[in-house]
Amino acid sequence: MSISPLVIATILCSWALLAASDGHRGKAKMVATSNDHHRKAKTVTYDGRSIMIDGKRDLFFSGSIHYPRIPIENWGKILDKAKHGGLNVIQTYVFWNIHEPVQGQFDFFGNKDIVKFIKLIQEKGMYVTLRLGPFIEAEWNYGGFPFWLREVPDIIFRTNNEPFKKHMQKFVEKIIKMMKDEKLFYPQGGPIILAQIENEYNNIQLAFEEKGAQYVQWAGNMAVGLNVGVPWMMCKQKDAPDPVINSCNGRNCGDTFTGPNKPYKPFLWTENWTAQYRVFGDPPSQRAAEDIAFAVARFYSKNGTLVNYYMYHGGTNYGRTASSFVTTRYYDEAPLDEYGFQKEPKWGHLKDLHSALKLCKKALLKGTPSVQMLGKELEARVYEKPGSNVCAAFLCNNNTKEPATVNFRGKQYHLPQRSISILPDCKTVVYNSQTVVSQHNKRNFVVQDKETKSLKWEMSQDKVPIINDCPVKSPRPLELMSITKDTSDFLWYTARIELNDEDLPRRGDIHPVIQVANLGHGMHAFVNGKYIGSAHGSNIEKSFTFQKVAPLKSGTNHIQLLCYTVGLPDSGVYLERRLAGVHAVSVQGLNTGTLDITDNGWGHKVGLEGEKLRLYTQGGSHRVDWTTVKGPGGPLTWYKTYFDAPAGDEPLALNLTSMSKGMAWINGRSLGRYWVSYLTPFGKPSQAEYHIPRPFVKPTENLLVLLEESGGDPYGITIMAVNRDTICSSVGEYHPPHVKSWERQDSHLRIVADDIKTKAHLKCPNKKVMTNVEFASWGDPSGSCGNFTVGTCNSPSAKKVVEQHCLGKIQCEIPIERKLFDKDKEPCPDMLKTLAVQVICTRK
Repeated sequence: MSISPLVIATILCSWALLAASDGHRGKAKMVATSNDHHRKAKTVTYDGRSIMIDGKRDLFFSGSIHYPRIPIENWGKILDKAKHGGLNVIQTYVFWNIHEPVQGQFDFFGNKDIVKFIKLIQEKGMYVTLRLGPFIEAEWNYGGFPFWLREVPDIIFRTNNEPFKKHMQKFVEKIIKMMKDEKLFYPQGGPIILAQIENEYNNIQLAFEEKGAQYVQWAGNMAVGLNVGVPWMMCKQKDAPDPVINSCNGRNCGDTFTGPNKPYKPFLWTENWTAQYRVFGDPPSQRAAEDIAFAVARFYSKNGTLVNYYMYHGGTNYGRTASSFVTTRYYDEAPLDEYGFQKEPKWGHLKDLHSALKLCKKALLKGTPSVQMLGKELEARVYEKPGSNVCAAFLCNNNTKEPATVNFRGKQYHLPQRSISILPDCKTVVYNSQTVVSQHNKRNFVVQDKETKSLKWEMSQDKVPIINDCPVKSPRPLELMSITKDTSDFLWYTARIELNDEDLPRRGDIHPVIQVANLGHGMHAFVNGKYIGSAHGSNIEKSFTFQKVAPLKSGTNHIQLLCYTVGLPDSGVYLERRLAGVHAVSVQGLNTGTLDITDNGWGHKVGLEGEKLRLYTQGGSHRVDWTTVKGPGGPLTWYKTYFDAPAGDEPLALNLTSMSKGMAWINGRSLGRYWVSYLTPFGKPSQAEYHIPRPFVKPTENLLVLLEESGGDPYGITIMAVNRDTICSSVGEYHPPHVKSWERQDSHLRIVADDIKTKAHLKCPNKKVMTNVEFASWGDPSGSCGNFTVGTCNSPSAKKVVEQHCLGKIQCEIPIERKLFDKDKEPCPDMLKTLAVQVICTRK
């Protein structure tokens, strides 16, 4: 007798779940039951079609939200917006280096309170996917590893290495025990339904050859052996060991994912990248809402059960938490931007997609799939339950340039280029991925003149040390990270050289030049206490060579090099072996030729004096003398001022384009690194505005401190309030009505709207009202929110019609009807027309 793989998988899952139950017998057994009168055990299982909660299939719409990247006071607001956007799962990493910064010393307080975060998700009625890693990458400092791990003898990260496996397992067991003690896994009554071990290991596995394969097996078996009662997964891991599920990361997993490595595992998309994280020097990164929607609809139409948006809200890399060269702002192009605002139309268009897919849920999870080709690059994917009304269809146009009209079951359907139309009853189009019905918006940074003009800046210069001031001596320059141990970005390298008149050039047109070969990331150079210049590498090439004229003199000369990292690396093989800092130093242009001073003897000093004195705190700021700023300042300058918070509850930001590179603090809390002098190919900073969360500020007397490394003018800094009060709509006659016009009832699609018509929908945020129609055009307008222009065809009554429908209201609907806009004489009667509207919202 033969047994099918599906049956074997079911048995394996059952055994794993029984083992999980055994691990909690006694005190946890009663918790791991449902509240109904049958007292059934709570379970999370899977098969080749879906994840199942208590034996019931479901569709899961998930978003990555990271607790350390959001002030704890804002967690609830962000989660509410995620749920309102249609999510039922929140995914987060566990950040080892913030929880165990010193070996054996753990921190789960305040913004690091992961238990509180998970419980809050449950309070909001959502599930959790917990990605333990403990390697997480995540554009997070050192990929989430604590720096002390690097110093464990004989350690090699992420391979079949006993020291690494010992510490990895110890931390994973610590977190799992914490989750179990708090009864956070679903069988215990908690929200965690999935857990992840390791992270994108396939990217480096081949470098470790057989030891890589052994490590994968060990990691999977170790995780399963912890008996958590929920499935484990590994993303981008084709050889994930049973019963661990392998999943996809990328932008188009509906077409690029080769699928689970066993037929009895479900299709999971762990990371659907909503844009691209940015590094300093990068131009803007975007991903259209239409592109994301197409990819998501495609995945669910091809047997997907869970898609996770990475990120759904990126937040901010406060302090020194970002990895190498990564900007402080993280995934600002996500559906919720850095400030927590709904980025439209991305947030709304995806919310509508989730609603459309929910209308198809019964067919997707219980129907029989089939594929019908409707033409070249045209297809219908159908889920249908024979003998019933259960049927859903996905009509797909894969052509990226040309729209098409298809015949499906005797009816004509228009499909824009690269789009999917969703038909929850195989008849009615309730959503098309390319035609955005949800509103758009534009983010505004409003300078707070009163607060900005009241800023009175003071300054204090940090000390440039000589070799006698540096406690660590060595014949050669030492590797930077091994000395700083991630306690500071900075390491001073100092040397002393003696020159006489015969050594120095005699010609007036020749000057000595300092040349430094540096392994990265950057360096500020001083000679005899005088700043001579800076240089840095890039995210692609960390190392660089510095060459500048040096004002050397006869007698004793001090070479003072302040080297720095911009976050530690977060990816790749052999993280424990990465290097930074000075490699070789020479002086060129001397009468005696080039002088190599690499082996001259060097002093090293970690950090700046101002860091040690904590000048960015109220108490620390009194430990030095400050002078009034009268103009642009030089390098290694601390600036401080006080300001009162602007009225209102909008998030705040600093525009720092008058500065260069450094770090900013509000009331002792770091806003992260700024680097506005590192320009993109467009000649602009990768990030000009730096987020001040409202929870960071008091009503009055807020201490703002900046460490400026290269030089800048603090009087050019502005305080701004941030909003998305410019809202827009761009809806055409070819757009379907809004998906909220329908609901599913007794296997039938039912109309719930007063009329099924295409309309422009506008709604102001935070109960504000529409006070000004800035733009309105009915015809062929072009552009985007904040930048609309009238085309060749326009109705002169468009603005008046919009004003009549919307002014003074929190929300409004404008029917897309020719008779409404073209009462007198219709221009361009043969054109498919679009209504574009831009409206300003303000408080009553």
